[in-house]
Amino acid sequence: MWQANHVADLLRRAAPEALVEIIEVSTIGDRDRATALSTMGGQGVFTKEVQNVVLANQADVAVHSLKDLPTEPTAGLVLGAVPDRAPVYDAIILPAGAASTAADGEAVLKQLPHEARIGTGSLRRQAQLLHYRSDLKLSENRGNVETRIKKLDAGEFDAIILAEAGLRRLGFANRISGLLCPPLMLPAVGQGALGIECRADDDIVRGVLRLITNQSVYAAVTAERTLLQDLRAGCHAPLGVWTQQQGDQLQLDAVVLSTDGQERLTASVQGASSEASEIGKQAASRLRDLGAERLLAKT
Repeated sequence: MWQANHVADLLRRAAPEALVEIIEVSTIGDRDRATALSTMGGQGVFTKEVQNVVLANQADVAVHSLKDLPTEPTAGLVLGAVPDRAPVYDAIILPAGAASTAADGEAVLKQLPHEARIGTGSLRRQAQLLHYRSDLKLSENRGNVETRIKKLDAGEFDAIILAEAGLRRLGFANRISGLLCPPLMLPAVGQGALGIECRADDDIVRGVLRLITNQSVYAAVTAERTLLQDLRAGCHAPLGVWTQQQGDQLQLDAVVLSTDGQERLTASVQGASSEASEIGKQAASRLRDLGAERLLAKT
């Protein structure tokens, strides 16, 4: 809902003559907070029902966390806008009172006890954590941000991992014990970005959405999503990517791991932002040559 209201505000400023209304939609990913995402079919659990409302002409745009949006296009819809991107890193959170806020997540991770219990259901996060510390005990932590933090404070975990962007958006920045930055932890494809879909034949809405698009961010996430699509990996695969921009140049660093973290394959590609799709394809090709498809097939 924070994301929907944020996009609504962007649209109101960009097109003050337009009437902007929020239509709430509950998805299977919202309703089922017990089943692991990786076993729920993964693809589209937070997006499909929102998309269906737009396809049925009951809404004009769908607002998604871009990292949840499958790379395979949905017939009748287009990705109409990607606004400014929030911070892309993952954050480690300790129980209330355990430590003061710090910037160095690696130091926090090192200080955790042997076989510390970490709450995260993300295969990407789990694999990278296990590569760094194979003794960690990782388990699912579903629910909204507040629920996950309550579980931590109640003693279910020694630490939990959440996206920095969501914590800051929802007013929980004070709970960040440290940031897990590359090369220790590469973010998810599209992390920190919003993806706004609309009907492909709705030229008026597509024109308005162009007004709130950050073209540099659009190029970065295009490279990331092309990588994911070219490897035929799902949103929840043990794959991380970090895209940096300098002027009109992109540098994409990608990693694919085995689920136990023992194998780690990396690729880095640089190029012009205008060649974002090609950058993603090149990174996918390099990872494929190293054996990425074998690792991804096991997830």
